[in-house]
Amino acid sequence: MVDATENLDQLTVNTLRTLCMDAVQKANSGHPGAPMGLAPAAYVLFKKCLKHNPKNPAWIDRDRFVLSGGHVSSLLYSLLYLFGYGLTLDDLKNFRQWGSRTPGHPEYGETPGVETTTGPLGQGIANAVGMAIAESHLAARFNKTDKTVIDHHTFCMCGDGDLMEGVAMEAVSLAGHLGLGKLILIYDDNQITIEGATDIAFTEHVADKFSAMNWHVTEVENGNDLDAIEAAIQAGKQEQDRPSLIKIRTHIAYGSPNKQDTADAHGAPLGEEEIRLTKKFYGMPEDPSFYVPEPVTALADQAVTDGENAEKAWQDVFLSYKEAYPKEAGLFVDAVSGFLTKDWDREIPEFSVSDDPVATRAASGKVLNAIAPNLPSLMGGSADLAPSNKTYLNGAAEFQKNSRDGRNIRFGVREHAMGAILSGMYLHSGVRPYGGTFLVFADYMRPAIRLAALMKLPVIYVFTHDSVAVGEDGPTHQPVEHLAALRAIPGLHVVRPADANETALAWKQALTTTNAPTALILSRQKLPILDVSKRNGEFQYGAYTLRDKGNDADLILIATGSEVHISLKAAEQLESVHGIKTSVVSMPSWEWFDNAPAPYRDRILPSSVPRRLAVEAGIAMGWDKYVGQNGAVVSIERFGASAPGGEVLKNLGICVDNVVKQALALVRK
Repeated sequence: MVDATENLDQLTVNTLRTLCMDAVQKANSGHPGAPMGLAPAAYVLFKKCLKHNPKNPAWIDRDRFVLSGGHVSSLLYSLLYLFGYGLTLDDLKNFRQWGSRTPGHPEYGETPGVETTTGPLGQGIANAVGMAIAESHLAARFNKTDKTVIDHHTFCMCGDGDLMEGVAMEAVSLAGHLGLGKLILIYDDNQITIEGATDIAFTEHVADKFSAMNWHVTEVENGNDLDAIEAAIQAGKQEQDRPSLIKIRTHIAYGSPNKQDTADAHGAPLGEEEIRLTKKFYGMPEDPSFYVPEPVTALADQAVTDGENAEKAWQDVFLSYKEAYPKEAGLFVDAVSGFLTKDWDREIPEFSVSDDPVATRAASGKVLNAIAPNLPSLMGGSADLAPSNKTYLNGAAEFQKNSRDGRNIRFGVREHAMGAILSGMYLHSGVRPYGGTFLVFADYMRPAIRLAALMKLPVIYVFTHDSVAVGEDGPTHQPVEHLAALRAIPGLHVVRPADANETALAWKQALTTTNAPTALILSRQKLPILDVSKRNGEFQYGAYTLRDKGNDADLILIATGSEVHISLKAAEQLESVHGIKTSVVSMPSWEWFDNAPAPYRDRILPSSVPRRLAVEAGIAMGWDKYVGQNGAVVSIERFGASAPGGEVLKNLGICVDNVVKQALALVRK
């Protein structure tokens, strides 16, 4: 039996454990085991090692804490309650209930002190790498030899399951390469997963693996040894050149006489009788539930006082920094506040119909490089495809171990980690991140995109090589279902520009968006420049008419991207040869159009013209809501083929002749 009264540290650890057990039991749902084993490490971190101000969870120079294993959320909520973040016992009692501030997995924006939405394992580790990248970049950019305004650590707590996920290993590999010395990963080595002991599927030597990836590794043999845990964290904070892994041997459901070290304790309540026995082991009162000893309640006041003093000291430094370096201070405020610097868009090029055709990926590269000098917070890269994605910032340095002020990130062939790292960079604040790859590889990073949309983060994804027009690389590299799959993610803005000017406008709107991620879908092949004088409508509303026959039209062709040009040619033929009055609508973004005012939508797609034909080099899924019952879609309902891009398009029906054929069939039926 543990004597819970022996000291305040142990009393608080056991209070955390009992609060977690009680919350899960009351909800009749959740994960009690890991919180019980991790409570000592979490307490030591929050009480003795974490720089934070509970009254201002947004303080820019706070340490970040990411709970990658989001199923351990009851522990995080109990910490936030005890350390003064504004949660109440009632919040803990409403764990996992509708509308509560304590959802089943931590959700960014729902609970003060939650730095990122976690739950899908491994994502939080990659988010933490992104935060550490942002911290080191801002420090290099703004710190002076006599004034330091950015100097904090990123802590991430993870479990065995996190380390089995590919996204985690991608991110860990990159962090080791970059030498992110202010990143500390606390590994809950409890050796239990849902199915049983980890050795049924996971027998690698984790410490050696991390050492091989250039991480500093410390092992703590007893997860209840508070002094050893603190020493390991302090050793990690002293390490400058490598990220640190602290491997702590814990016991799931520690203290539970019948559930400790069993898979049963992972994802189900312990049961009232087992909780009573466990509380007895801890030396805690068996009743009532949600008991907090009076000495423990003083933690919040002390944490708040310490946090306010720490932030006040930082504010004093920043005031002197502002006096000494007013220009840099202004840029710093812009960056961490998410403001776009004055005239950031003044160099964005305009393209003329007299210009040669240009691929929208190439136009994107020109726009990006026109913006970058005037928006110093813009930072990103590609998953080893920068020459193809056109995502490299010319004249800017690379972000590497020896050049933290660089803005070009070499993510390597790590699409999934790139997506989650971008989210972490934005969550940290101070940078506007973007990342590129081929559209077909959006599948590799979909979970990270989904979480960015869930968190409403304005991350920008640059997806090039957007259709079967990729050509010779064949069906493995030709996206057909990907547009529909991305559009299915709630809150993600999917934008497929038809030419260079639409691409420029898409970048502008993506960067002025503050509450949603944007996926730019860009062509490999060159496309003519559209005559902007014929644009009848507003691009920011997601669709506009390029060829307008109004209510007199017999047919409306609706297209995106490269298929807009095909549709314009088809419309000319339909009218000149067949006498069919045809309007053409460019619809670069469904999401923007759906959010446009109803009168505008009615003008672009008037109900008086029910015959509508959508044209897009992908599957037809979703187009029915725009074409209606009297409409049809020219689409691709199969995988592509290896051949020159134009030949593939023609053979799969994405050509003028087939659009005309399908339009005639629609009008004449």
